[in-house]
Amino acid sequence: MGGGIAVPFGGHGGNFQLGWLRRPSRKPASRPATGENANAGGGVRGQWRFPLRSAMTAGSLVLVGDTVAQLRGRLLVNKTNHENQNSNPENKDIMVVNSIKHDWLRALRMTTYGFLLYGPGSHAWYELLDRAFAKRSFKNLLVKVILNQIILGPCVIAVVFAWNSLWQGKLKEVPNKYRKDAIPTLVYGWKFWTPASLLNFWAVPLQARVTFMSCCSIFWNFYLSTTMVKS
Repeated sequence: MGGGIAVPFGGHGGNFQLGWLRRPSRKPASRPATGENANAGGGVRGQWRFPLRSAMTAGSLVLVGDTVAQLRGRLLVNKTNHENQNSNPENKDIMVVNSIKHDWLRALRMTTYGFLLYGPGSHAWYELLDRAFAKRSFKNLLVKVILNQIILGPCVIAVVFAWNSLWQGKLKEVPNKYRKDAIPTLVYGWKFWTPASLLNFWAVPLQARVTFMSCCSIFWNFYLSTTMVKS
């Protein structure tokens, strides 16, 4: 196949080889795809491999977003303390907000969310969209963006809320958390992710889409991480 002449070598024809019918260089035998390419390039039929690169990228960038959120929280506390002390320096009884230490458990739960859930989930989602709407057209672009917002967006919000509540032992509060914060977060997400998704599906190759969206999500993860710690 591939434009050459099909001649059986080493099969039922024994050891007989017609070297002059072969091309000067033969394409090496294909090997089973590994890593993330096992799915993206076809890979081994019926075999799924954990998309380690996408998971590590998402986990790392979620950690960056949470770190930025925690640093901002400490800056706000320090600013509040400074303003309280300056407002009445002679009053020793003025309330000073306790300084905030870095919450490593919060950082861990956000990072594991990115590594175990968001990275692999979005990797599989983008592959599914590319297979279902493979033709590069403006119509398919719009369909991908719309599906991304009405399916992936709510799923991400539902999962991250439940994941954080699970870690905090507050699963009973999930319904109330959804009622209070899910819709505002979803609407804010549509404003942020719609232009990002347009650029992602139009200009970014499939193998780089999780990385691109994870880079965009540094800001989004800052917002999510802040939302997660609201009472």
